[in-house]
Amino acid sequence: MTVRRKIRKLFIANRGEIAVRIIRCCQSLGIEAVLGASDADLDSMPARMADQVVRIGPATPAASYLDVDAVVGAAARVGADAVHPGYGFLSENAALARRCLEQRLVFVGATEAQLLAVGDKLEARARAVAAGLPVAPGGPATTAADVSALAAQIGYPILIKAVGGGGGRGIKLVQDPSALAEAAALAMAEAESAFGDRRVYLERFIASGRHVEVQIIGDGEQVIHLGDRDCSVQRRYQKLVEEAPAPGLSAALRENICAAAVRFGRHLGYRGLGTVEFLVDRDRGEFFFLEMNARIQVEHPVTEAVTGLDLVAEQIAVAEGRPLPLSQKEVRWSGHAVECRLNAEQWREGFRPSPGTVTAAAFPAGPGIRVDTHAQRGAKVPPHYDSLLAKIIVHGVDRADALARLRGALACCRVEGIETNLGLHAALAADSEFAAGAVDTGYLARWLERRA
Repeated sequence: MTVRRKIRKLFIANRGEIAVRIIRCCQSLGIEAVLGASDADLDSMPARMADQVVRIGPATPAASYLDVDAVVGAAARVGADAVHPGYGFLSENAALARRCLEQRLVFVGATEAQLLAVGDKLEARARAVAAGLPVAPGGPATTAADVSALAAQIGYPILIKAVGGGGGRGIKLVQDPSALAEAAALAMAEAESAFGDRRVYLERFIASGRHVEVQIIGDGEQVIHLGDRDCSVQRRYQKLVEEAPAPGLSAALRENICAAAVRFGRHLGYRGLGTVEFLVDRDRGEFFFLEMNARIQVEHPVTEAVTGLDLVAEQIAVAEGRPLPLSQKEVRWSGHAVECRLNAEQWREGFRPSPGTVTAAAFPAGPGIRVDTHAQRGAKVPPHYDSLLAKIIVHGVDRADALARLRGALACCRVEGIETNLGLHAALAADSEFAAGAVDTGYLARWLERRA
């Protein structure tokens, strides 16, 4: 494969810390970075860092970061070669990929066909089966009768999931038949409101499940994996702590999970960065395909820490049409990495968002410590967007070393003017159950209940 098009000017259709991350990568590669910003972000840290800033609309996401026409139009007007969507917003939007192609813009992401294949959860599940991956017992349901019959077949507890959902949204846990009808109606209504698609499907709920995912990268011909991550510390399916590699997996189970992810990527002829997510039954040692995120993820720094690779740079290289720079045998892993998501929220009061102005901010530095953030003194935290302020990433020779660095790093953090979940992360880092490793997705709920 030869280089199709060199990217010299990159339009970044995102905000916050991921925009900062992409801009810094552009600076290292000699690429001109153009930031598309809403009214709320015209004076943000990424706006001050970018080579050029273009207004794409009002603060509301639907009129700016989620507006395909606004993004593509702005990128075309400034003469950009490519569009990088980051994560969230339009990062997995097939219409954006198609419009970029029509406007002769390189889309830094998967192809339109691949986004369509994995964006629909039922289609992704069918593709996983075709690729030989294990899936949890379940299937689609369109009516209340379908839901009732399928739930009886699967057995309780079950999860009701929105077909068009993502990011932990559109999911209902049902423990017994008495709660099924109401949960199904709510799930369908929420799915239609959030995604314009009321379809749902049911899956068996694994109480002792762990969320383990595999980072893959492909150039359209070859696909390799860059190791696994554990994302089991989550609240209502929203991740809070991620680490690489996933602790407590046997060598055989780890190998099988990574091989399944690569098999899925090869089945798709995948191009770009992607993450194949699995649910691991901690008690039985089984694993099941959950979904694929066809984009860069929030937790990509832990993979960068243990592999030494720059995943944003690799994304850009693949988008230019270059072949993968290394084979599977050439990938090397070193040590252990942990990431904490520092959010603007009042975690002691139901995790309510805490918008406002940052009046002071100090973050740790030193060997094995990395901070990805857009928060600094004077930074505005608008109510319109995700509450992520910073990611605290540590890397150690092993997990115990990484956790020791994490506790020290968190102790050096200070953010004033708004509430954050820093105290929650400090408490979790000191918790003996988390320190032991291999917690399941119910861990955080149990921990919070003990402290109530």
